[in-house]
Formats: sequence, C-alpha cells, structure tokens
Amino acid sequence: MTPRMITVVSLLAAMLGLGLAALDAAAQGYPTRAVRIIVPFSPGGAADTPGRLLAAKLSEALGKQVVLDNRPGAGSTIGTDIVAKSAPDGYTLLLISNTHAISANLYKTLPYDPIKDFSPVLQFATSPNVLVAHPTLQVKSVQELIALAKAKPGQIAYASSGNGSSQHLFTALFASLANIDMKHVPYKGSGQARTDLLAGQIPVSIPGIASVIQQIRGGSLIALGVTGAKRSPQLPDVPTIAEAGVKGYAADQWLGVVGPAKTPRDIVAKLNTEIARILKQPDLHKQFANVGAEPDYLGPEEFGALIEAELPKWAKVVKATGLQIN
Repeated sequence: MTPRMITVVSLLAAMLGLGLAALDAAAQGYPTRAVRIIVPFSPGGAADTPGRLLAAKLSEALGKQVVLDNRPGAGSTIGTDIVAKSAPDGYTLLLISNTHAISANLYKTLPYDPIKDFSPVLQFATSPNVLVAHPTLQVKSVQELIALAKAKPGQIAYASSGNGSSQHLFTALFASLANIDMKHVPYKGSGQARTDLLAGQIPVSIPGIASVIQQIRGGSLIALGVTGAKRSPQLPDVPTIAEAGVKGYAADQWLGVVGPAKTPRDIVAKLNTEIARILKQPDLHKQFANVGAEPDYLGPEEFGALIEAELPKWAKVVKATGLQIN
C-alpha cells in the first residue's frame, strides 16, 4: 500500500469514527426535541388508540413530546415508506401491526424492504379483533353467518379498513377456512368502515375490539367471535372463532414500534428501557383493557424474529385466498 493510499484509508477511518461518535453523542442526549411516531392507519382504530395511550406515557418518561402522525392508505404502505426513507436518528418512528407482514405479501412491489429497511425497537401490545354483524343481518352466531353466506354466495359484504389491512386478511382467512364466499368492500380507513358498518350499509366486519366495544355493549353491533387463540377479557362471553366451529382459526393483532434501518442501538435501548417500565404500570393496564389491548413486551431481537416469522405465515394466507394488489 502506497503512502497516499495509507493516508486516504486513515482519513476514511477518522471520518467513520467521527460519524459514530456523533451518533453516540446524539443517543446519549436523546431526545432533545419532539419524537414523531407515524401511524400508517386512520385515527381511532385498533392500532391507533393503544398507540396514543403509550405515546402519552412516553412523553412523560422522556420529558419531550411524543406525537402520533396518522398517514393511512394503501394497506399501511404510505406511512411505512415515509419512515423507511427518514433519517435513522430516533425522531421518526413507525407503529406497525400484522399489516406490515401482510402488505409485504399482498403487494407485488413495495418501495421499501419490510425487513432490511427497518430497525426493530419493540412490541408493546397484542389485541384480538372481533367478528361483528349488524343486527339487520339477523345472525347471532358464527355458524348462522356461515349458513347465510353459503345460502347467498358472494352476496354478504364485509367492510375492511383497506386492501391489505389486517381486517381484510383476517376476514379473508375466516371465509377461506369456513369455505364461504363473501364480498370485500375496502375503505380508506377504519373510521369510514366503522361508520358504514354502524349504519347497516355493510353488515359484517372484523375490526379491532377497541373501535367497537361500546357499540357491542350497547347492542348496535352483535359480536359473533374473537379472532385470537383465547377469549378476550373485554368480551368474556364471546367465543373465539375457532371455538365457534372454524377449526384452525387464530389471528391476534400485535402492535410494535420500528425505526429506519441503522437507528442507533443506544436510542433503541433507551426506548426499550422506558417503554418496558411504562408497560408495568397498573393504570396503563387498565387503559389498555378498556380498548381491548393487553401489554405484551418483546425486545428488539425477539420482535425482529416475530416480524420475520409473520412474513411466511401471511404469505400462505395470501396465496390461499388468491389476493394480490398491483
């Protein structure tokens, strides 16, 4: 190696060292300003509501405002792409759910890589969805819905918060396992879907429990079954869909946070420390319970492994249902 080459290598090494030192310094003082968590779903949904409860607690813990920024659309890919292309400084994060893995299989092309373009931070909650029907449909159980759908193939419509959303795939999985044909009506967000569901314009949906629990309790919607492997504490008298006769059905919604790829490990560690402490607070447990969620912590390595495991799981569902977009 010539003296000139040695000099160039030394300069590059020094520059790299300065860059790493700057990142370390930034991580040690983090945060010095507001942190934005992009939610790629509409406000008031099963992911958004627990996210807001967590953000309020995290604002107190960090001493800086943690703001949720809703960027719904295209099966969560619009908001997700924003974070994938953001600076990895811990000030722009992403709230994700199963939809992150679903969209990776549902869309032929994505402007980001669902694994390589993100740094897993943590999982903070799980929540089942609930199969509901409007009273005008005159069904009171999963089996009655299946019987009606078989008598009227392709005529029973179900609402979802958009193509590729968890509501979409959870219902498609139900229809596939129950061997029925239902009509999918995608909306631009869970809020719009819920409005038409409550009005009886669309008779069936599988929204998050948080978004419809008051309507279930008030009788304006009928809960037929929960999507998880076990009953929900919020709806203890409602069977799981598997219990109701659809063998093999289980689809819990998990919620977590990721950052852009190469988010400093010190920042990830600080967020984990603070959020793990928050998730132990009894009042947060009560707040989560009120919206149909349960605190469920996984650290960055475990959460990363979960995301990777979810990709092939939902690939099978997408393939079985023949669903694909663009």
